[in-house]
Amino acid sequence: MNHSPLFSDLPKAQRLAEQALSTFYRFLHVEAVSGAVLLVAAAAALIWANSPFAHSYHDFWNLPLTIGVGEHVFSRPLHFWVNDALMTIFFLVVGMEIRREAHEGALSSFDQAILPLVAATGGVIVPALIYLSLNSDPARAQGWAVPTATDIAFTVGVLALLGRTIPANVRVFLLALAIIDDIIAVLIIALFYTASLQLGGFVIVSIGLLAVLGFQRIGIGSALFYVLPGSLVWIGFMVAGIHPTLAGVVLGLITPARPLPMRETPLEIMSRVLKQLRNGAVKARDPHLLEQPLRDLHVAHREMLPPVSRLQMAMHPWVAYGVMPIFALANAGVSLTGVDLSADGYLVMTGTALALIVGKPLGIVGATWVAVRLGWCRLAPGVSWGGICLVGLLAGIGFTMSIFISMLAFSDPGSLRAAKLGVLFGSLVAAALGLGWGAIYVRRL
Repeated sequence: MNHSPLFSDLPKAQRLAEQALSTFYRFLHVEAVSGAVLLVAAAAALIWANSPFAHSYHDFWNLPLTIGVGEHVFSRPLHFWVNDALMTIFFLVVGMEIRREAHEGALSSFDQAILPLVAATGGVIVPALIYLSLNSDPARAQGWAVPTATDIAFTVGVLALLGRTIPANVRVFLLALAIIDDIIAVLIIALFYTASLQLGGFVIVSIGLLAVLGFQRIGIGSALFYVLPGSLVWIGFMVAGIHPTLAGVVLGLITPARPLPMRETPLEIMSRVLKQLRNGAVKARDPHLLEQPLRDLHVAHREMLPPVSRLQMAMHPWVAYGVMPIFALANAGVSLTGVDLSADGYLVMTGTALALIVGKPLGIVGATWVAVRLGWCRLAPGVSWGGICLVGLLAGIGFTMSIFISMLAFSDPGSLRAAKLGVLFGSLVAAALGLGWGAIYVRRL
């Protein structure tokens, strides 16, 4: 085995520990693994909710969690803290992904964004129409947006299972489509699943956003300083009657896409400080004299990447292995014995599943074909119609975002359970079909 030069001169035990940590950090960024963890969490929730201990599942997520000082307390069930608070971190990462791609990625120019934009629009309209064709009744029609969403993490994780032979542009197309899909989902939540608005909440939001922008303006780069104003934005959204998780999207969208302006570049700072240390200008054993040089090194290290990229990389493992599996564990536990499969429940479940399995690929492939046929755009190099079909099938994995929207769409427990079952079944079939077609597609490359 070839060892990294970083570890070659260390004692054996320390070298093994360092190599194990390095392997672990790489493991955390493997997308296929995070998708598997999400699937395991959903399966665990289903098993728990249908086991002899099913009552403990619901009791656990209804446990009250209280924060406050003195008489000023805020108490909500654990389920609320997962869906309305913890998921804000997920939406923050979504917002930063959109910001980064709009700045320098697949959404940075109209020419690059037009094809995934058209495809994503088709992938929203067709599933919604399929769902509504089976659920025209006003009570059931509220769930039209449930099958329109795509789960980025799960979808990219399944794509990663097909190996590195998948053309890079197919992956880029899928990512761009999923990001645009998320933008549409956020707009749907804001426009169609928001209660009556309270102006007082917007005042609080404005104060929080002004504080964030002010900190950015004066060059504060530490993320800790943004926790309080970010919390104000979250509180303001909740007071205004808008789902508070959208605060994460807003904060992600205003995260700077360029490093802070400094008199010296990060590399110049590092070079200067290391030269001082080498020349003995700073006594290496005096902690007081080392404090400033080490602070300079920390700032230089931090500013090597723009905040939007740095924060996204830092938060990815926490979201992939923490936030999303906890969300799945808290919301995928549908009791099969409690599902009403009479006409209403059956139609909600069937409409959701069919829209994901059939509507997503039909809408994406169809819209892409029309756009190319009319000459609006063309397929990127290395992207064939087989690759477009693969993207369409995988986009049917709604999971996290679809379950989230279902909880906003349905207040009736029976319809909500039916919608969740439709999402789980539809996403599982879409993943299986995507893997099956992907195996054929890879062999043809």
